[in-house]
Amino acid sequence: MQKSIVILTGGGPAPGMNTVVGTITKTFLSNGYKVLGLHGGYKGLFSKNPDFVNLDFFKADDIFNRGGSFLVMSRFKPTQEDFDKNFNLKFFQDNNIELLVTIGGDDTASTANRIAKFLQEKNFPISNIHVPKTIDNDLPLPQNIPTFGYQSAKGEGTRIAANIYEDARTSHSWFVLSAMGRSAGHLALAIGYTNHFPMIVIPEMFNKSAISVDKILNMALSAIIKRKIMGIDYGAIIISEGVFESFSPEELKSFGVSFS
Repeated sequence: MQKSIVILTGGGPAPGMNTVVGTITKTFLSNGYKVLGLHGGYKGLFSKNPDFVNLDFFKADDIFNRGGSFLVMSRFKPTQEDFDKNFNLKFFQDNNIELLVTIGGDDTASTANRIAKFLQEKNFPISNIHVPKTIDNDLPLPQNIPTFGYQSAKGEGTRIAANIYEDARTSHSWFVLSAMGRSAGHLALAIGYTNHFPMIVIPEMFNKSAISVDKILNMALSAIIKRKIMGIDYGAIIISEGVFESFSPEELKSFGVSFS
């Protein structure tokens, strides 16, 4: 039976995903492998009827420079019960899959490792290649190489933030922005300092001390007051997503906020 690989995408969108899928597909096709593209991320591996497509040269060539992701993405993260009851081992056996290629962030990487260990225990060992895709840039890569998607997100975020800052200057107003970054503030920091924002708030600056709504409000007000003293009555503040994730459940509940 012909050897196969399967490619899936997890987490959220990032620039360059189809380029990665297309490149991997062409590489393995040229080495005699069948290439399967799995829709729905990990959800497909825990389904009796996974939605997948055979990727050939023409499809890889067609999507190579397209935005978005041809392979439907998912944030599904399997539980131990999913492994025990729902994992589709037959999909790997029937297609003679030797390699699982995962494209995603830290959650996608850790789940790929769990799957490889699970298959090893089932006497069906496979290899895994993980391609670090996350605009958060929160995966530690050799020589501090940024994860793919980060540079593009930083560039686009900088452009948007520049327009917002110009609106603030023109209208003598203040704006508050939020940037992605669940556990790392790289994106907010880069966007903020590129546009000379007077206040940038990222999780790392708190050194694991408690983060509260009052503390963030006081920081924002201090930036506004300092600028007012300087005779500048406009500006913008950018806050990393991870700051909000750090609020206590009780505080979030009091504000009627919930994270999915």
